[in-house]
Amino acid sequence: MKLHPLSLPYRIVTRGVQILSTVLFAGLAAVGAVKALTLGLFAFIVVVVLLGILGWEFAYHRRFEYELTNDSLDIDSGVISRRHREIPLRRIQNVDIHRNVIQRVAGIASVGLETAGGGDTEASLEYVAYEEARRLQREIQRRKNGDTEAESPNESETRHPEDVLYEISAEELLLLSAVSIEPRAIGLVFLVIPFVMDTMDSFGSVVFLFGIVQIVFSALVLWVSSGAITFARYYGFRLTRVGDELRYERGLLQRYDGSIPLDKIQTLTLQENPIMRRLGYATLSVETAGYSPGNGSSGGSEAAIPLAVRERVLVLAHSLESFEDPTFERPPRRVRRRYVLRYAIMVVVLTGVTYGFDRVTGLLGFWYVPLVLLVVTPLAGHYRWKHRGYHAGDDHVVTRDGFWRRTTHVVPYYRVQTVVQRETIFQRRWSVATVIIDTAGSIGFRTRDPHAADIETSDANELRELVARRLGRQVKRNRRERRRKRKLAESAAGNDP
Repeated sequence: MKLHPLSLPYRIVTRGVQILSTVLFAGLAAVGAVKALTLGLFAFIVVVVLLGILGWEFAYHRRFEYELTNDSLDIDSGVISRRHREIPLRRIQNVDIHRNVIQRVAGIASVGLETAGGGDTEASLEYVAYEEARRLQREIQRRKNGDTEAESPNESETRHPEDVLYEISAEELLLLSAVSIEPRAIGLVFLVIPFVMDTMDSFGSVVFLFGIVQIVFSALVLWVSSGAITFARYYGFRLTRVGDELRYERGLLQRYDGSIPLDKIQTLTLQENPIMRRLGYATLSVETAGYSPGNGSSGGSEAAIPLAVRERVLVLAHSLESFEDPTFERPPRRVRRRYVLRYAIMVVVLTGVTYGFDRVTGLLGFWYVPLVLLVVTPLAGHYRWKHRGYHAGDDHVVTRDGFWRRTTHVVPYYRVQTVVQRETIFQRRWSVATVIIDTAGSIGFRTRDPHAADIETSDANELRELVARRLGRQVKRNRRERRRKRKLAESAAGNDP
């Protein structure tokens, strides 16, 4: 099958804007620097680049073909060199559909295929009709389950009714926007600092007032921009269960439709920042094999519940994984002093950075404000200690961490890939260690992975051995269960007339 006819002009325009903007910027800079470069030569270069884009995209569209078989998705592509890919359906974990405003008007969509073994997109179809994208999403899941007979959308809805698990309300969306901090919005703060400085200089303000206004205005810009990004990301969020998978929809400017296979879920993650904890709210996200929230093209679209009352979040979490309520074992009390010392060092370093930035740029007249944070380092150290811990249940291991954003990971033993005990030079001085629970969804050993941090070295040894033993027990239990189900299926097939 071919891509949608509108994909050719859309790709020409989007790629043309991206490439020509770079060429124009570089060309105008060269014209200003080298007078000998005539506008005629510059125009000739632009025309050559434009013709190159047209030729490339036309060849790309003409040679791109795909076919969905019972076992794989086959893709033929390539402009200069031909490339044939066969993606086994059993390896496909997620099928995400992306549409921005223009694409929704044109009726086209981008389909991203995520596979086990990495967080990058395995393949993208740019672009197909939206109905075709939904068909691919539905057919891939159906054929992975062993169904070979084609069915219409109506038949699919009849056989697999849609069960709505969660829809974000207007109040929840506004609250989520108000309490979220987007790292991408931090850059805007540095854009407004010169504006604030010029404005305050015009009023002849004192240095103290100037520093306070800098901090307040920068925080306001960060809060408003973060809220706008979060609002656009989770607008119209809807989570449903269809057969053996979760499906979600979200987005205002960029619309995402994705699927999450239930049998591929590796870890459940609950997160709460101080405002959420105070108001009784939490978020829930899931991590599937080789693909964790925020690492794929969907940019964090695997949030199962972006914000809801904590009890509601726990109900859904228990419906996905039947885990017991954890009783956490915290790190030893002595490590609180370590956390206080660590935060104090961070404050001193931050003050040094602001001082150096002010010496170079002159933009931060009130550079020593971060020293005020030394007053709250004991409180920060206490909450760091309080929010850390682990619980080893019969079927799941649960870990908790985080000072500002408390994060709880729920990992079934049979999903564990590796158990790593790590001791840094500083941890050995305090006789503590960290145990990392690595799953197929993890990408490397990161601090965001499920881990029991700064626990007694002896407890770390016991936890590592306990997880390994219970992993083996769970694997044997699951193997026996699969064998029993297979025998029952064979028996039922033998009794059919």
